[in-house]
Amino acid sequence: MTRDEQVSATREALLTAAERLFAERGVHAVGNRQISEAAGQGNNAAVSYHFGTKADLIRAIARKHAEQIERIRERMMAGIAGSTDLRDWVACLVRPLTEHLETLGSPTWYARFAAQVTADPAFNAIMVDEALTAAPVLRLFNDGLARCMPGRPAGLHRERTTMARHLLVQMCVERERALAEHAPTFRPTWDDTADGLIDAIVAIWQAPVRDTPQ
Repeated sequence: MTRDEQVSATREALLTAAERLFAERGVHAVGNRQISEAAGQGNNAAVSYHFGTKADLIRAIARKHAEQIERIRERMMAGIAGSTDLRDWVACLVRPLTEHLETLGSPTWYARFAAQVTADPAFNAIMVDEALTAAPVLRLFNDGLARCMPGRPAGLHRERTTMARHLLVQMCVERERALAEHAPTFRPTWDDTADGLIDAIVAIWQAPVRDTPQ
């Protein structure tokens, strides 16, 4: 193995160990020593050497997954350009994540990692920043939703997008944890899970409106 290959393998081992530990124990409960030990690294400074701060490590994990998820989303959106079927666009929100989790095998930790980081005030901005790197795709997605439901106020659009995002992540967390613990799941496959989520999120978007957020 060359030096570059060794560095790459070490970085990947540290990323995998950190993602798992953050998902299972929480971001603030895990230190560099624990990550290094879980990655099979004798040097406790390995995390700092390869990534810098904890925030830099979290960003590296988030970016690795975000890039793969957005490639799936781009592919899906290319196939529905111009559609006014709400279900098509909601599928572009849901399936990139569920398909990505399925490709990772079992167990996975990314959904739980994302939920932990998103809920943490100190690190939430990292997940937002990584999502914004796909800004052109997000604009296309938002435009597609707007075509399906013309005239909806921007405040309502933002509110229901946030509802949908939280539902998506938390239901993936439920399935991911159940698979890791060999417990029963609501649906047999990630594809079936996506179907259920799409049904629910379409219903959220189509729900009656009383007071409209501005």
